[in-house]
Amino acid sequence: MLILAKSLLALMVSFIISVTFGLFTIPLLKKMHVKQRVSIFLSKLHNKKNGIPTMGGVIFIIPTIASIIILILLNKLEFSNNLFMILFVFVSYAILGFIDDYLIIKRNNNKGLTEIQKLLGQTLIALIFFVIFMKSGREPILDIHSIGISINMGWFYGFFLLFILVASSNAVNLTDGLDGLAGGLSVISFFAFGIISLGSTWIAGNEEIGIFCFILVGALLGFLVYNAHPAKVIMGDTGSLSLGATLAAVSIITNHEISLIVVAGVFVIETLSVIIQMMSYKTFHKRVFLMTPLHHHFEKLGWHETDIVRMFYVFGMLLGMGAVIYGVWI
Repeated sequence: MLILAKSLLALMVSFIISVTFGLFTIPLLKKMHVKQRVSIFLSKLHNKKNGIPTMGGVIFIIPTIASIIILILLNKLEFSNNLFMILFVFVSYAILGFIDDYLIIKRNNNKGLTEIQKLLGQTLIALIFFVIFMKSGREPILDIHSIGISINMGWFYGFFLLFILVASSNAVNLTDGLDGLAGGLSVISFFAFGIISLGSTWIAGNEEIGIFCFILVGALLGFLVYNAHPAKVIMGDTGSLSLGATLAAVSIITNHEISLIVVAGVFVIETLSVIIQMMSYKTFHKRVFLMTPLHHHFEKLGWHETDIVRMFYVFGMLLGMGAVIYGVWI
């Protein structure tokens, strides 16, 4: 019960800090003219979102870091090597996203980092993570715990981890298109991985990883106070790139890479919709969806934004519960 109390304390502390931090941050972003610019392809659907402050990811990123520091100083949390690796990914991808958001605002258009520049940055951070991960004494083994299979992937494991980090980062980034969508789904995903981490007793520092997840859940809930429909702030790449990569890092460190596919199922489906659309158009010159990512397809069908978000939440909850059963019990 002690670890449950610690987790709830962590969630509560980060939520309070995040909500309070948002009260000061949003007016500051407005004063600095850090505004969202909606793509011309979405103008009819999202005209009202033009001018909403972006870079809102700082509202859950900074409180998460502050909460960790507070809990460490209070001796409620130990700073382990695994926690360091997760924080490295969390902060590094946030900085990359911040640079992208900053360039978009500075240039007063939707052109930040190029796709190649962003991919190179994501890959570099993933490579550094892989080096630290392997030097911590881990082996290139993929464990499928439910059926008792361990696969030694050898040198290919590096490419596997790189793919997971980059793909997950971009998946959350693609999903960040409706008020509260990416933030709410991230709450569900990190809550599920918090439980999975606490159950991963064979991993050194598993409790610290679990508490980190609950800290981030609290900070994200604080962010959703301002990001839920109608949004007063947008997380931007500062938040979305960081969330996706951190989710992947937690799955890697806890040896639950397969569980990530289930936990992040909605993010995966959103990404697949984009890939299917591109392949279909290039091959057959036909579109499978009215618009991608998938949430825009439902918008084109006439669904209200809040109804789409609600449906995706429900689906995400079902996948999250399934992942906990798979990752902890089975």
